[in-house]
Amino acid sequence: MSSMEDDFSDYTLGVVGCGTMGVAILSGIHDHIASSDSSKVKSLPSKFIATVASEESAKSLVQTFDKDLGAGAVDVAWGNGSNVDLARKADMILLCCKPQVASVILTDPAMQEALSGKCVVSICAGVTIRQLLEFTVQHAYIIRAMPNTPCRIREGMTVISPSYNTPKHFVTLTQNIFSTLGRCRRLDERHLDAVTALSGSGPAFGCVVLEAFADGGVMMGLPRDVATELAAQSLQGAARMVLETKQHPAAIKDGVTTPGGCTIAGLLTMEDGKIRSTLARTIQEAAKVAKSLGGS
Repeated sequence: MSSMEDDFSDYTLGVVGCGTMGVAILSGIHDHIASSDSSKVKSLPSKFIATVASEESAKSLVQTFDKDLGAGAVDVAWGNGSNVDLARKADMILLCCKPQVASVILTDPAMQEALSGKCVVSICAGVTIRQLLEFTVQHAYIIRAMPNTPCRIREGMTVISPSYNTPKHFVTLTQNIFSTLGRCRRLDERHLDAVTALSGSGPAFGCVVLEAFADGGVMMGLPRDVATELAAQSLQGAARMVLETKQHPAAIKDGVTTPGGCTIAGLLTMEDGKIRSTLARTIQEAAKVAKSLGGS
């Protein structure tokens, strides 16, 4: 373990249940290291271990890492004892399993012992810090994180929430890791169910809106591929304007809405369909389900 608070270059990151999000995170770290100077590389781990549930998954993961990250960049293991062995070797453990499996993995006495003094970063939706501390009998420091699927293309949004006793350097390292995948911010845990619904499930909801826009374009004679491209770029452009100009979405909307024009006609049609309340209620309902996922 590094002796300098902000030098994590000799840290080992272990990913338990390395599926789509685990691969995205490891790829993001690797790409950042490959494109950065030596001073920035110190902000991230340099050694990586990943575990999966089956031999078939392990072979697939080895091929993925050999192709995308370079041979030998990640040690892959599976089978009995692999998670415990990972926890013994790693300084930080990223828990990427399904929420209902978290307790099975973490309550293993050998795992609890191996996690002593380590940091567990959980992306398991709905599993609370309190539960994670109980699972690990408070031997480990806990950070909850909620990334989303756009992390795969470095346009992700991640929110983290550390336990009360987590040392600052583990929080810093977690922020460094997820910042390689897009944006990262820290919030109190009480907000994480809403975060799960809004940014975790949000890309799916946004794609429904995008698809509907494209359908409208097709109905008016545009080829499907053209309509999809126009819809996607329009939504991406609007989102980037909000993020980069810091303007309220309503201000950007008003800038497009001229008196008696086509935009106001379309907006009124949207209001007729109660789209605002429907989309807002969508987040509300998704947040309720997110809260129940961990069985808390």
